[in-house]
Amino acid sequence: MKSTAFTVITALLLVIYSCSTVPLTGRKQLNILPESQMLEMSFASYREFMKSNKLSGDRTESSLVTSVGRDIAEAVTEYFNDNNQSERLQGYNWEFNLIEDKTPNAWCMPGGKVVVYSGILPYTQDVNGLAVVLSHEIAHAVARHGNERMSQELLAQFGNVALSEILKDKPEETRNIFGAAYGVGAQVGIMLPFSREHELEADKLGLIFMAMAGYDPRTAVTFWERMSQSGGQKPPEFLSTHPSDEKRINKIKNFLPEAMKYYKK
Repeated sequence: MKSTAFTVITALLLVIYSCSTVPLTGRKQLNILPESQMLEMSFASYREFMKSNKLSGDRTESSLVTSVGRDIAEAVTEYFNDNNQSERLQGYNWEFNLIEDKTPNAWCMPGGKVVVYSGILPYTQDVNGLAVVLSHEIAHAVARHGNERMSQELLAQFGNVALSEILKDKPEETRNIFGAAYGVGAQVGIMLPFSREHELEADKLGLIFMAMAGYDPRTAVTFWERMSQSGGQKPPEFLSTHPSDEKRINKIKNFLPEAMKYYKK
């Protein structure tokens, strides 16, 4: 009985002291992993991924990814600085890479490590389409959705075991959960799906971030329409974890009036 009570109290304290707030939306989220730990795993996974994947040889497209990515990163940084939340990006060192891979996909890990797969460029078509993808993925990272998913998975797998013990005694399991949370390398096949709440939140934040950077958020509608029509019987990789349907597109349309307030033409 005492043990059960202790477990309940421990869990409640964990929830209370591990809650943070998502920027712009104000939603409370559970993040039990220190951001320093997330950055350490992120940089290690990123280095491993880049060693085993080929950079695109197309300098024009690579430069475009870097240019648009930097614009959005600068807008995000400016937003957090202006709102006294610069600590949110502490440890970030932005990098943008285009790799040779026909898979329509892209991701951003904690610390600002962004990878775009060449296979998604036929769908982005121009700088605005590319801004939709990059701002959406960056939004996932700065909203700390990965930490939230990892926290939920760690609690599901290990219960109330002390976090320090998990990180120390089960490093491989922790790395696997991280890989699944971010869909890096071989882990993409068992990626922990973003919840509908995370997706809509990244859509909303992404629209605002791209608008701040000077890209037209209205183009997000046509981009997601292209993606939703491209899958045939099996949706592209990007859609398997980023569901695109009529309901979602309607939500994006509803977000547009707010995003347009930030649009710097």
